[in-house]
Amino acid sequence: MPAPLIAIETSNTIPAAADCVVIGGGIVGVSAAYWLARAGQKVVLLEKGSVGAEQSSRNWGWCRQQNRDARELPLSTRTLGLWEEMAADIGDSLGFSRCGLLYLSNSAQEIETWAKWGRFARGEGVDTRMLTSAEAAERGAATGQKWVGGVWSPSDGTADPARAAPMIARGIEKHGGHVVQNCAARGVELAAGRVAGVITERGVIRTPAVVVAGGAWAGSFLNQLGIRFPQAAVRSSILSVAPGATGLPAALYTSGVAITRRGDGGHTLAISGRACLDPTQSALAGLRHFLPMFARRWRSLRPGGTQAWRAGFETRARWALDQPTPMERARILDPRPSARIIAETLARARRLLPRLQDLPVQAAWAGYIDSTPDGVPVIDADIGIPGLVLAAGLSGHGFGIGPGVGHLVADLILGRPPIAETKEYRLARFGQSQWGKVAEF
Repeated sequence: MPAPLIAIETSNTIPAAADCVVIGGGIVGVSAAYWLARAGQKVVLLEKGSVGAEQSSRNWGWCRQQNRDARELPLSTRTLGLWEEMAADIGDSLGFSRCGLLYLSNSAQEIETWAKWGRFARGEGVDTRMLTSAEAAERGAATGQKWVGGVWSPSDGTADPARAAPMIARGIEKHGGHVVQNCAARGVELAAGRVAGVITERGVIRTPAVVVAGGAWAGSFLNQLGIRFPQAAVRSSILSVAPGATGLPAALYTSGVAITRRGDGGHTLAISGRACLDPTQSALAGLRHFLPMFARRWRSLRPGGTQAWRAGFETRARWALDQPTPMERARILDPRPSARIIAETLARARRLLPRLQDLPVQAAWAGYIDSTPDGVPVIDADIGIPGLVLAAGLSGHGFGIGPGVGHLVADLILGRPPIAETKEYRLARFGQSQWGKVAEF
């Protein structure tokens, strides 16, 4: 079942030329195209299916600094203001609110981990507050439980996954950009070793710059150019319940279950880290690079099935540019959720928050979270082909920083000072001898 998503109407034609073509209409792609269009670039956004229909509408909606990897923290801090700036400029709500995020725990070890992160983050200017047992019980009163402690991050918040990407796409058009849905980019055309165009299922767009923001599809797309991008995906299962529960925290994390208030008044329910590992060609080929991550997460990962393999989004095969590609055969990745995980999530949420007890399930869905070996994205304009930029591998926490990632991509393309340091996001950190090597043609 697809996650709730606002559908928008866009153009059915592609222009002959553009200053930049952005491939992928998720939160990163629409944000990159938005900032480029706002800077006066003639930009085209290509989406093989519907804008925001894959992981950008299938996540929790959290926009956080709290517990971020130190390498992402400056970008996440800068992004919070960008959510507000974009909404004001576009003239439509992205569902963003600095509602604050609440973390509760009965594990002294988990609380100490949060406290250690907090000591670092406060030195970076982040407002993160440790809660005593009494404070945690007060903020978590809806649970009716005692807690050893917790964290309150008042300046963090949530945005609406159902409307954020579609509304930003409208912002692209407001600034003169071109958005095309149901049009797959099959490959990149080169001239004298650099980007010269994008080959789509509807023809060629001449352009000197291309952004690959294809999420789980990015690795197989780059493979057509001989560029190795270490990427593996897990299938996460989430559900939402109908409106009717009042007095609950807007966004609550516990080790058992997390809840987020939705734009319609209902709530999204999920178990952090719980997912199914569906084998793919790329995951098997790069298994040794991901073994440390899988070893850390083995308690929360479950063996999956053949859905991902059949969808073809992590294929190692080359495809012909004059024939339909796997992206046209699977316009939208809409995997089946795990019935076991959905049932467990609902049961945990109802135990934790009795006010959810009688509310019906609205929807249940799954999505593929694409990850890098170190859990940090690649945002890089130096991956082996001049004019080609990669922005992918958001590793399950990209929705919240999506506007900032898009801004950073625009900075790289326009040659202006970046809003955050970029060295931590280089593809080369995985080793040029194994990844990022361009094949000789």
